[in-house]
Amino acid sequence: MGLLEKQNFSPPLAERVRPKNLEEFVGQEHLLAKDKPLRKLLAKKEIHSSIFWGPPGTGKTTLAKIIADITDANFVTFSAVNTTINEVKKAIKLAERDLKYHKKRTVIFIDEIHHFNKIQQDALLPYVEKGKIILIGATTENPSFEIIPPLLSRLKVYVLKPLTIDEIKRILKRAVTHPNGLKDYNLEISEEVLDYIANISNGDARTALNILELATLSKEKDENGKIKITIEDISSLLERKVLVFDKKGEEFYNLISALIKSIRGSAPDASLYWLARMLEAGCDPLYIARRLVILASEDIGNADPMALVIANAAKDACDFVGMPECALALAQACIYLSLAPKSNSVYLAYENAKKDALNTYNEPVPLHLRNPVTKFMEKIGYGKDYKYPHNYPEGKIEQDYLPPKLKGKKYYFPTDRGYEGKYYKK
Repeated sequence: MGLLEKQNFSPPLAERVRPKNLEEFVGQEHLLAKDKPLRKLLAKKEIHSSIFWGPPGTGKTTLAKIIADITDANFVTFSAVNTTINEVKKAIKLAERDLKYHKKRTVIFIDEIHHFNKIQQDALLPYVEKGKIILIGATTENPSFEIIPPLLSRLKVYVLKPLTIDEIKRILKRAVTHPNGLKDYNLEISEEVLDYIANISNGDARTALNILELATLSKEKDENGKIKITIEDISSLLERKVLVFDKKGEEFYNLISALIKSIRGSAPDASLYWLARMLEAGCDPLYIARRLVILASEDIGNADPMALVIANAAKDACDFVGMPECALALAQACIYLSLAPKSNSVYLAYENAKKDALNTYNEPVPLHLRNPVTKFMEKIGYGKDYKYPHNYPEGKIEQDYLPPKLKGKKYYFPTDRGYEGKYYKK
């Protein structure tokens, strides 16, 4: 039997290697680390009706099933896309019977719950309110907008994050060696290829596993009985041009350097080109976003304070929507930062202040700048002679704010450009 014939009798790889317990589950450490509230609840075999909100392929369905197993509950699953509320009500009646006669709870999992309309969601409310069922709804949409307030107020919302590159790679490696996965195919796959698949999967484990499975099934074994997967194989399958680089190699740093220098040099077209080179090669968009946030303060600063806002908004967009859509947010940020007036005054100011801080770390805070929280503090001089700026014209008054050793020291020297030139030079 050939590989493709064998596959026809099997569920998809993602289903075959689906984790069965928390030890096998990868990702969502902010929810499942041993000191986190959800993990503590599960340790007590407790659970409440919830919403799992997050992008595709982050483990919403898998986690719901694991929770049902841990809490010794029945597990019934529906997709809101093709399920009627009457079908759900039939399951609820069975759940009520099991609870009444067998003291066994039932987790009713509704995938894509945002596809249920208001009337359908209303129908769930009394059963959730009375604790007849444990409802877990999965959604990729903001529950504040998609779930009716009366139901949402009775659900705990857990936000699931896109998986990291390393987490995706862990899942892929497990699939390669898993008895129900690809172990029998004798795969040969390098770290570079795993990196590539993880990068282009955009935090979606299901997508990554589908790519790996498709690549495996499309190749024949070599003379040594192995199936070797290359980046070119993946690229060909996805009809995606290979613009790959080693994320720890020189070319990676050359590209990010070119991007940053283009923005610093006020060259929007060049910045867009280098941005596209990096994203299309599979660079993590969050890495680029973090560099843009740094650049906004380091190379623009108060010449245009909105630069930091725009860069941070682009970073949030990468978190929220992922690739490929977040490429537009990054492009918008690159254009804005390129066209913004430039100043490194903030960077130089902090570097000089840091140098003095390290050399004078034992200097005490002047008494007039200390807050007299108690009567005793006031008695020994805390806050004495402090001049409250709002009591003076224009809301400011000359007084010493630095330690005596640094009296008169200046760190911030604004430029004549942009907002700095207009306001800070006064």
